[in-house]
Amino acid sequence: MFKRVKPYIGEYKKYTIWATILMCIGIIANVAPYFFMYQIIAPLTRGESIDAPFILLRVVLIAVCEIIFSLAYVKGLEFSHISAYNTLKNLRVSLKAKLEKQPLGNINELGTGRIKKVFTDDIDQVELLLAHAIPEGIANIAIPILIIVLMFVFDWRLGLLSLVPLVIGMFAMGMMMKSGMEKMNAYYESAAKMNNTIIEYVNGMEVVKVFNKDGDSYKRFGDTVRSYRDFTLDWYKVCWPWMAIYASVLPCLVLLMLPVGSMMVLGGTIALDKMVLVFCMSFAVGPSVLKALNFAGKFPQLDYKIAELEKMMEHPPLKEGTAGFQGKNLDVEFKNVHFGYEDAEVLHGVNLSLKQGTTTALVGESGSGKSTLAKLLVHYYDLNSGSISIGGQDITDMSLQALNDQVAFVSQEQFLFNTTLYENILIGKPNASKEEVLEAARRAQCNEFLERFPNGIETQAGDGGKQLSGGERQRISLARAILKNAPIIVLDEATAFMDPENEEKMNAALDEIVKDKTVLVIAHRLSTIKNADKICVMKEGTCIAADTHDKLLEACPEYKKLWDASVSASTWKVREA
Repeated sequence: MFKRVKPYIGEYKKYTIWATILMCIGIIANVAPYFFMYQIIAPLTRGESIDAPFILLRVVLIAVCEIIFSLAYVKGLEFSHISAYNTLKNLRVSLKAKLEKQPLGNINELGTGRIKKVFTDDIDQVELLLAHAIPEGIANIAIPILIIVLMFVFDWRLGLLSLVPLVIGMFAMGMMMKSGMEKMNAYYESAAKMNNTIIEYVNGMEVVKVFNKDGDSYKRFGDTVRSYRDFTLDWYKVCWPWMAIYASVLPCLVLLMLPVGSMMVLGGTIALDKMVLVFCMSFAVGPSVLKALNFAGKFPQLDYKIAELEKMMEHPPLKEGTAGFQGKNLDVEFKNVHFGYEDAEVLHGVNLSLKQGTTTALVGESGSGKSTLAKLLVHYYDLNSGSISIGGQDITDMSLQALNDQVAFVSQEQFLFNTTLYENILIGKPNASKEEVLEAARRAQCNEFLERFPNGIETQAGDGGKQLSGGERQRISLARAILKNAPIIVLDEATAFMDPENEEKMNAALDEIVKDKTVLVIAHRLSTIKNADKICVMKEGTCIAADTHDKLLEACPEYKKLWDASVSASTWKVREA
């Protein structure tokens, strides 16, 4: 368990050590009053008289011990929390670094619910274990062990009797932990599934309401919540009997000591004051042992949680080189590209060349692999086999920074940060001047809607860009790409949310942007790409033809079918009554 924590605790290990030491001091101070109580009681059992100053001094010493206990324990908790929260920081930073190296496709597969749970809920739960279980657990078990040793020194028979409840309680604790561990995987998997389902349910609320799918959607929501409830209750039902046994037996070290010890006193085999001393010591042991064993149940959770956090991020990182861009030109080459999601291959040996300064369009039915092929160029995933190169340089040999400098990606779904529109555009080129940002916004046809806002380009985008329509968000995203001015541009349905009134202006802006660039464009409306230098027809993960529009109409039946469907769709209208 400590090996799991060690890589993340780093220099703050000393705070945990000091926290443990201070808590040990605090527990000793909390135990000491029992000995002072014995010093008051013992003379009375022997029929001796004690004066008031003697009693008063012990009362003062008890009060001092309680003050020491409070101060030491509070300071120990302060140190343990400093260590814990810095360890959590290191853990989050480490996981963030691993997450950044994951292919974006893997991150999407994890789901926002699960990632949110990992970085907030799961890691926050580790705080309790680090701040309390380690220092308090160690302190609460170390001091009772010392006291039990002393009990054996005073009278080994009473010492043995005191161990019986401990053995019973620890056996029950062990059975509880064993039973709990067997169900822990299912419990945490159920919790992760519930988080993802809740977020999906909330995000899809509009679709649920519009299409009257409340019943189906709520059934799935309810099933996952009930499943989590059932796993939780099942876990506790298994643990509760054992928990009841150790919680009731462990604090009662006098369970056998009282009747047997009393018989020993009556038989004259042990002095009454010695039995009183051992009794007082046993009262100090029970609560600490119970607390320590309660923390002991947390240690497997700490080990499990950190292991699960690491396991979630242990996918092979995205293959990335360290070199800058060293290509001879800006030609893009897909060579025998194979790619699949898990066990299902979706691209089967695709070969495609994009010459510098030309526009290549990908067309095909939904699911044919167009978007996947485009995302592979921006290194969204690693290939199963084959290669993608720019100017003869494999993209996996470049650093991600070098690749991103060469390629701009504009998709149909763009995310805006909850900051100003100006800062959202500035992401394309962080060191750009304000004049460059304003020019990029103008070229992306943003001025029309920016003028409606009182604060113009300084308007807040809102969560996920909710202050803007879908088409307006795309124009902001297009402004980013314009500002970036990368030599290679990938457009994945970049005008998908454009209304007819603005589509012409957007296409004019796109024509200006892609001038003298190497362009890969995906479009379902074939009329927008019929003038492309090359059109690649995708079908079931392969490129079945690549040529100009006119030649494909003559030689490729699949393309002609797509074109006819596109023409038919463009003339569709609502039938008059």
